[in-house]
Order: sequence, then structure tokens, then C-alpha cells
Amino acid sequence: MDWLTWHDQYDVPGSNLARRLQVVQERIRLALDTSPPGPLRLISLCSGQGRDVLEVLAEHPRRDDVRARLVELDPRNTAIASEAIASYGLGQVEVLTADAALTDRYQDLTPAEIVLVCGVFGNITDEDIERTIDTCPQLCATDGVVIWTRHRKAPDRVPLICRWFEERGFERAWVSPPEAGFGVGVHRFKADPLPLVPGRRMFTFTDDSRTEAPS
Repeated sequence: MDWLTWHDQYDVPGSNLARRLQVVQERIRLALDTSPPGPLRLISLCSGQGRDVLEVLAEHPRRDDVRARLVELDPRNTAIASEAIASYGLGQVEVLTADAALTDRYQDLTPAEIVLVCGVFGNITDEDIERTIDTCPQLCATDGVVIWTRHRKAPDRVPLICRWFEERGFERAWVSPPEAGFGVGVHRFKADPLPLVPGRRMFTFTDDSRTEAPS
């Protein structure tokens, strides 16, 4: 699957991906609106072209409070993200062309107030989903949020994902209804963050075909 062309669906009005992008952006905007004053850290795993983050930050009054890192493996997508960053004047946002599954990519930006795991859970095994969620207490600050996505095709893993988050000190803040046709969830971390373990691989994509797109 060509990860670049996946993004074309975001520009198709009414498509699942276009509607999902809108919901993710709404949740990022709400997270920014409700975060305490002061500097904020944001990390995005498998960030694609970064449209979810960049289009929100471009117009948000707290844009200058946010230091962000978008990590994406496909250099074509990171090139587009870099162009958007320059166009929006978001000098505090970094895009990194690298394997987003490695914890080393986030060492100097954790724990973060906003963690995005979008376009990941639909492309990895259940074991890797749980391993990634198990790492989230190392990525997320106390009272920070993880915003995540997962398709709702059978087997619907959204309830299981919610349970795994909640077993690890997260509270469910919001989950999209099943009839939406896609899953977007927000979990708020209510425990103390754990030290980030370097050199850990959270997940491996199962193959080259994606059931979800990066952002």
C-alpha cells in the first residue's frame, strides 16, 4: 500500500477518513483548550502528513505554547508535513523521518501532555496494541491525554483497547459511537508517569496493506 495516496481520502467529503480526521482534530483542539497554562508537549506516532496536528495548531491561540514532534517513516509524507510547518510558521514543531515504534524517538519530549496514536492500532497485532498501550504511561504526563484510533471492523477491538488503557491508570474521556463507522478514543492518564525505557520497540506493522491511514 502506498502510504502517500492514503491521504487522498481525507479530501473526499463524507469519507470515513475525512470524518475521522475532523473528529481527531476536534479532540486535539479540546485537549489544548483544557490544558493548564504554560508550555505543552505533544508527540505523534506514525504521524503521516501531520494534518491532524498542524491544521489545528495553525489557528489555535495556544500554538506558541506547544512543542511538538511528529514521527513518520515515509519521507514523502514528512516532506509534506515539513512544508506545512514552514507555511504555518510553526517553528516549535519538529517532524522526524524515522521509525515511530521506537521509544528512543521521544526521550526528550516525555512525559507529554498530548500523545497521538492515530492510524496505528488497525495495522498491528493485538499483542503489539497491548504493548503500545503498556508503554503509554511512559509517554504521557499526569492528566495528559492519549488520542487514538482503531477501525471498527470485526473483530471490534475498541472495547478491548479501552479496557487495556483503563487497567494502566487511564480514564476514559470520550470514545466515538459504533455507528460512526470508525473508532476514535481519548484516555486521560491519572497516575504518575513511568520513566521512559530506551531501546524499546512498541509495535511492528503486520504487512504493507493498511486498514487505517496515518494522519
